[in-house]
Amino acid sequence: MNSHAHVPDWTLVSLRPRGQHAPLRRAAQSLGAQVVGLSPWALVAQHDESTRTALARALGADRVVFSSPAAVHAAARLQPLAGPHAGIWLAVGAGTAAALRGHGAAEIVAPTRMDSEGLLDLPALAKLQGLRAALVTAPGGRGIIADTLQVRGATLERVDVYRRRTLRLPPRQLQRLRRQPGPWVLALSSAEALSLLVDQSPPDLLARLRQARVVAASARLAALATDAGFARVTLADGPLPVQLAQAAHAAITTTATS
Repeated sequence: MNSHAHVPDWTLVSLRPRGQHAPLRRAAQSLGAQVVGLSPWALVAQHDESTRTALARALGADRVVFSSPAAVHAAARLQPLAGPHAGIWLAVGAGTAAALRGHGAAEIVAPTRMDSEGLLDLPALAKLQGLRAALVTAPGGRGIIADTLQVRGATLERVDVYRRRTLRLPPRQLQRLRRQPGPWVLALSSAEALSLLVDQSPPDLLARLRQARVVAASARLAALATDAGFARVTLADGPLPVQLAQAAHAAITTTATS
């Protein structure tokens, strides 16, 4: 038993990209969890001159949207982001905004609801007719942002500053998960990661995961998890590691005390 609401030792399954489990691990360990990282992909930054040139042009747009902290870090490797900028720079959530500020960018707009829908509800993106908008991102994902910006009248420039390289789920970590104490909770912040998990998991582990708790970073992800056969899905307050860890802990606390 741990000291947090008398919840038995539990396991949080992270689907973060390879090498990026540490923030979620810290947040979960403070709540008595062990974390097993099942990375279905790695992030690979673009370094070519054509991407550098496209980014330089995009950063001068009237509206510049950064889709993730990874997009910010990859962009910063191509071009400095510090200092004022002519247009309005927007971040999908607090983590992306913090990454921009960490690279010296000023006056960042971010939604309270940290997902694509929350971003698109911001007043700065309401009327875009005749404006130039840029999306700094990676191939795949966030399709609703690009589509909506164009529907609202913006001329869109998309710059893919990194890409996701699919990985096989690590056999050693799969074996480790089999030995981990219950209850298990799956932290879900990416639809693509969920799809890769379902496609690659051995049948015995997938069956156990589908009976585990899932904490989803958004209502859209919660619906996708339910559609994929996961039986017990809880909505977290947002996608930040501490939000996912707290939602996971609350879910199993409720189960343990009910």
